[in-house]
Amino acid sequence: MDTRTGLGVMLVHMSLGSPPPVAGGVCGRSGMRWWTVGCAAAAVVLLAGCGASAGRGAGNGASRPASPSGGGGGTSSSPAAPASTAGEARSPSAPAVRCAAGTVDVTVSPGDPVRRELCVRPGAVVRLVLRPREDDKRWTGVTSSAPALVLVSGWQVDPDAGAHATLRCAGTRGGAARITVSAKAPDVAGAPRGVLTLDVNVVPYTRNG
Repeated sequence: MDTRTGLGVMLVHMSLGSPPPVAGGVCGRSGMRWWTVGCAAAAVVLLAGCGASAGRGAGNGASRPASPSGGGGGTSSSPAAPASTAGEARSPSAPAVRCAAGTVDVTVSPGDPVRRELCVRPGAVVRLVLRPREDDKRWTGVTSSAPALVLVSGWQVDPDAGAHATLRCAGTRGGAARITVSAKAPDVAGAPRGVLTLDVNVVPYTRNG
């Protein structure tokens, strides 16, 4: 028989567990040797086939490198969103300073605040009128912390115990001066004390351009 036929017969008998028949129906030593060699060859072929199948299975199941995402392999970074300015709180503009110009009358009556602020333009003339006091003190005088900026003149005590004075502001410069009005009881010894303060701010005009 040829090799393929003999191998087929051998495989059939291997599955049945009996050696193949030999010519003449006699199973001699040569037949047994042929059976043994055939079994060994069949085992080698089967092992080789199993190894090839396992190799192909391992090759098909091997993990493939993951393709990078993003189109070009580079790390894509989203641009930072511009800061929104729609909700920004804007500070209100400072109100315009209103300063008096020319002749300004300031009257002080009993119960008025003992400290005031006054904004004027250069060259302004402030006429300070002091109403009679309700206590036992009397007006005694007016002084300026900066006579070169705000000059006190025309001090006079009225017959009704009131008083008045004129404050003349410099015509070309700005600055601040504190005007202090003093009072004292006639029958009490000692120097008069300041009882009223007027902070005068001289603000020049703003030049355009």
